[in-house]
Amino acid sequence: MARTAALLGGALLLAGAVVYALTAGRSLPVGPASGEAAFLSSHWRLPIPPQGDPPPCFSAIERSLRPESCGVCHPAQWNDWKTSLHARTMGPGVAGQLVEMRVNDPATAALCLTCHAPLAEQQPDDPAFDPALQRQGLVCAACHVRRHERFGPPRRDGSVDERTDRTTLPHGGVTRVRAFRRSEFCSPCHQFGPEGLTLNGKPLENTYEEWKASPAARQGLQCQDCHMPDRRHLWRGIHDPDMVRSGVDIVLAQDRSRYAVGDEVRAMLTVTASGVGHSFPTYVTPRVVVRFALVDASGRTLAGSVQEHAIGREVTPDLSREIADTRIPAGGRASFEYRRRLDRPGLRLRATVTVYPDHFYTGFFRSLLNAGAGRGEREIREALEATRRSSFDIFDRDLPLT
Repeated sequence: MARTAALLGGALLLAGAVVYALTAGRSLPVGPASGEAAFLSSHWRLPIPPQGDPPPCFSAIERSLRPESCGVCHPAQWNDWKTSLHARTMGPGVAGQLVEMRVNDPATAALCLTCHAPLAEQQPDDPAFDPALQRQGLVCAACHVRRHERFGPPRRDGSVDERTDRTTLPHGGVTRVRAFRRSEFCSPCHQFGPEGLTLNGKPLENTYEEWKASPAARQGLQCQDCHMPDRRHLWRGIHDPDMVRSGVDIVLAQDRSRYAVGDEVRAMLTVTASGVGHSFPTYVTPRVVVRFALVDASGRTLAGSVQEHAIGREVTPDLSREIADTRIPAGGRASFEYRRRLDRPGLRLRATVTVYPDHFYTGFFRSLLNAGAGRGEREIREALEATRRSSFDIFDRDLPLT
């Protein structure tokens, strides 16, 4: 089981950063200008090299890499970040796996940190290691600080030039780079490369390539446009009900308005990924379930009337095989039909669409506990319970039948 945990840590936890680190010397995918590509190749050397000694003029806050220090002058961004999954990339599910992995497979454990805690100062073998910083996961500095120099996106008007003497600004001001507004900036942790784990001819983590093939990319929409609107540091995604609802259109239709006992009910539910810039859902952890059932006047489900359809990419727990891929491509649609003969009056057809953001992890953590999670058991149990609480409905409708 330790080997299984290591495989999962190496594939699911690092989310593409390892592959990027191994291939950083190669050219980036077509998209950014040559200067931006060169910046990204240098900026995303993973793990991120040590910051080194700060300028002597820096105050304690300016020297600090902790998010709360950034929040002194950037409270809006800090408050957003605290609510995001980026702030929980070293949550109990990851931390619990790493406890044993650091002993049984330290190389894989280190690779996991290249995305979940990528600063050198978050690596246990670095002289500047800060355990508190590591537990905060993907911190502000991971994107914005290199050798104590601050980097960020262009101003809202698109300009990148400095308008004042940088020596008069906190931490020497900021170097503005247009690449911060491109999807390629996100790809190091959201895309496996050629050497990454592939199942059924598709990288396990393929979000960036899915975006490149999407209508959103053709329209010039970047990851940041949907996941960081108005420059908010929320990165809302599959765990956010409003975000998911905004990305799909769901229509339920039946072939007639009323039925008699003995008639066959025929209904169709169609899910269109109209506002999603990648497959719906991307990656292997979520599952979306379309469920039909007949219910009586009191809301009780009629035995034998339930029909379910899964939307997602299902893989085996050891990541050795893809079982099914029923995801909806960006801009695409999928329809699900329900047919059943009515044997009594007073029934309604209930259709729901439920999102399970952590479906894979629910099964994996349960298997890990059954096999023995070792010293990470407490945190794995905590993570398992969190996965069981993360589901939500994005569609729920009853249609009268008789």
